[in-house]
Amino acid sequence: MASAAEQLASNLNFSAFSKAEDLKRRIWFTLGALVIYRLGTYIPLPGIDMGVMAEISKRNATGILGMIDMFSGGALWRMTIFALNIMPYISASIIIQLLTAIHPPFEALKKEGDSGRKKLNQYTRYLTVLLASVQAFALARTLEANGATYMPGMFFELSTVVNIVGGTMFLMWLGEQITARGIGNGVSLIIFSGIVANLPQSALRMLDMGREGQFHSLFILAVLVAICGLIAFIVFMERAQRKVMIQYPKRQMGNKVVGGETNHLPLKLNVAGVIPPIFASSILMLPSTLASFATNAPDWVQTIFFHLGHGRPVFMILYSFLIVFFAFFYTAIVFNPEETSENLKKSGAFIPGIRPGANTASYFDYLLTRLTTLGALYLVFVCILPEFLQIKYALPFYLGGTSVLIVVSVTIDTVGQVHSHLLAHQYEHLLKKSKLHSKGRRR
Repeated sequence: MASAAEQLASNLNFSAFSKAEDLKRRIWFTLGALVIYRLGTYIPLPGIDMGVMAEISKRNATGILGMIDMFSGGALWRMTIFALNIMPYISASIIIQLLTAIHPPFEALKKEGDSGRKKLNQYTRYLTVLLASVQAFALARTLEANGATYMPGMFFELSTVVNIVGGTMFLMWLGEQITARGIGNGVSLIIFSGIVANLPQSALRMLDMGREGQFHSLFILAVLVAICGLIAFIVFMERAQRKVMIQYPKRQMGNKVVGGETNHLPLKLNVAGVIPPIFASSILMLPSTLASFATNAPDWVQTIFFHLGHGRPVFMILYSFLIVFFAFFYTAIVFNPEETSENLKKSGAFIPGIRPGANTASYFDYLLTRLTTLGALYLVFVCILPEFLQIKYALPFYLGGTSVLIVVSVTIDTVGQVHSHLLAHQYEHLLKKSKLHSKGRRR
């Protein structure tokens, strides 16, 4: 027999959506915030020679700078105030989360609850300002070295740093507002909208090249089929989970025996979600951002950029290693086997055949290790396979598994949150109905 939640879910339709006023306000707020973000990607920095920037973009359209431009929604090649997008904030978040795992004072802050979390968020913002300032200054100097500025000098460097850091901090604030007052994760939605904004242009470019005879029509069709297959595979893997049976004991309450129910604790195959590829990409972007703009850079800088280019063995190995590392690292942060085992023990629940306490924690650790291993291999496959296709067929735009993974994962997460808000609205509606009925009976 279907549960109450399943029965409510089956009744969700457009009529229920039209009555959920809070959900509609959240959706409109999210759309408005994303429109503001997209408008900001067209506000240019002062003193930039766009002719030189067009030449630089052509040289690096399919490289790692093409990936950065994809995440920023085209803001990098247009050299706007959102040129760095929200990547400095993501890099700062990586550093702070690493410190919470290895640095005792930060680990203590994490255990303090809301007050500790507020302090960690404050440190993340300070570090974001520092990273954005360093990257913006390096970007200004490399633009001057490439002759992409009309008025090189201290004033240009200062104005570039102020504008880019201000844009990055505004995006960080906008992402927090979307998370709190909108639908979905704000940071993920900002990256999602940047990727989606480039898709029509990339598709038109591909069709134009097919019309001009550079690509066969069957090849274009095969690329579309491959992308659809990759999307289906990602959806299947993202929804895959291992259900752990949880048994609740029977209890005597007066003359009745209650409890004895059986439930399931779902463990996702990919607990970390889209975080590992984003973190890995942001780390690989840091050294290459400076090196790829500089034409007169030292030999060792050019060597680093050469080995970090797409298709190079060093890039592939580092990218795969970082994805696996962050998959295990983020899973360890999100799910604590000891804490989960202790909570089950306090409530009297247990896993059939497993003793409560340390044995249950070891069992959870056993399951998580194997699930995370499969999830990390899946992430590496999805993110690395398009890199090989990019090298072999030399597509005119950056085609990355990371971008497809982000789009699909963020869509699934956002739809899930919309569904949760609709269920909450249905519950509230039923509660109001029951109160009205009870008042009518009293009269």
